[in-house]
Amino acid sequence: MTQQQLLLKRFFDLLLALLLFIPVVILTLPLLLLSALDTKSNGLFMQERIGQYGKTFQMLKLRTLKPGQHVLGQLDASASAYGKWLRRHKLDELPQLWHVLTGAMSFVGPRPDVAGYADMLEGDDRIILTIKPGITGPATLKYKEEECLLAMQPDAELYNRTVIWPDKVEINKKYANNWSFYLDLKLIIKSII
Repeated sequence: MTQQQLLLKRFFDLLLALLLFIPVVILTLPLLLLSALDTKSNGLFMQERIGQYGKTFQMLKLRTLKPGQHVLGQLDASASAYGKWLRRHKLDELPQLWHVLTGAMSFVGPRPDVAGYADMLEGDDRIILTIKPGITGPATLKYKEEECLLAMQPDAELYNRTVIWPDKVEINKKYANNWSFYLDLKLIIKSII
């Protein structure tokens, strides 16, 4: 993406985030309270993620999992009924609007990875790190049932590393190389409907 495209993308993110801020806060507060009661916590999940240019940030989500160990491919089994509902409707992602406002994330882009994945990007794959991670994106839409797919695998971690993650890298490279304002709008609409 050119510098001009990055500025246009940031302007759109900021404008939309400001328009949505009050309604999202009003919606998030009762969900946060219910999440806190449901998980016996403060209701928020914070995890270090890799952002633009490889910089780390603490990503926020509504907490959906019960206390204890959580295994990839079995996250839905670790979630309460309320947590599953939040996850299914992607409402656990609402606090990420804060990251869009502060500039750590965009509405559209590759999902921010945990350390260990972004570190493996080499060569032209590293173009993914030149754009801000997004709340939604083409790989997010393709793998919206990722947890179900992983649950069907004998080794979810291996399947994720050898099949899903490399495919996401290719999808996200294509997005970074072919970005347009129209593409972002299209992906936001697809994410909503």
